Amino acid sequence: MSNHTEQAAGKTKTQAEQKAEAAKKKSAKAKEKEERKKQKKQEKAEKKKNKIRRKRVIPIPLRIVAVLLFAGLALISGLMIGYGILGGQEEPGEILEMETWQYIIDYVIKDK
Repeated sequence: MSNHTEQAAGKTKTQAEQKAEAAKKKSAKAKEKEERKKQKKQEKAEKKKNKIRRKRVIPIPLRIVAVLLFAGLALISGLMIGYGILGGQEEPGEILEMETWQYIIDYVIKDK
């Protein structure tokens, strides 16, 4: 009977030892994970510190004005191409006159 008790005690020790080893492994993994996080933070801080700020050649407000200007030019040229060339009119510049627009509006909204 004492042999059986010793075997049970031996198993208990090995289980307790296994639990202790598992706890050590977990704590070691947690420490490694924290070290990696610290390293990443340091690398990120160094990268941010060493980053060269790029000076803009064209300021943002000037870019906005340029985009709006190009959009307006594209609209006007599209109207002129559509009216003058595709529409078969003699003078593409007529689309910029108020009388032409009044005629188009009256044509679209004419009484039935």
